[in-house]
Amino acid sequence: MENCLFCKIIKGEIPSAKVLENDQVYAFRDINPQAPTHVLVVPKKHVSSVAEIDQLSDAEIAACLKAVKQIAAEESLSDGFRVVSNCGPDACQSVPHLHFHILGGRKMGDRMA
Repeated sequence: MENCLFCKIIKGEIPSAKVLENDQVYAFRDINPQAPTHVLVVPKKHVSSVAEIDQLSDAEIAACLKAVKQIAAEESLSDGFRVVSNCGPDACQSVPHLHFHILGGRKMGDRMA
């Protein structure tokens, strides 16, 4: 996607604090962290949201989730962490590129909304 913020980050056109990269996934620290650990995991292939996840292969989807597990371990989130993917404007998805937020490093509240 030509004007996608996350595609530009993946290509290195916009700097980021990279946490992990492989053939299918790029992960970086959120610039506006909502928890002590706040990392975004994005597939390198542009897909707008979970609503279009069928455009990714099973291997690409699995790579995202395996990256979440790896990053949580590397960030020492053994007491727990939250994984969130906002989907669409009503969910406040701010960048229309599928991404998973890894939030941890503190006890999360009981409410999800």
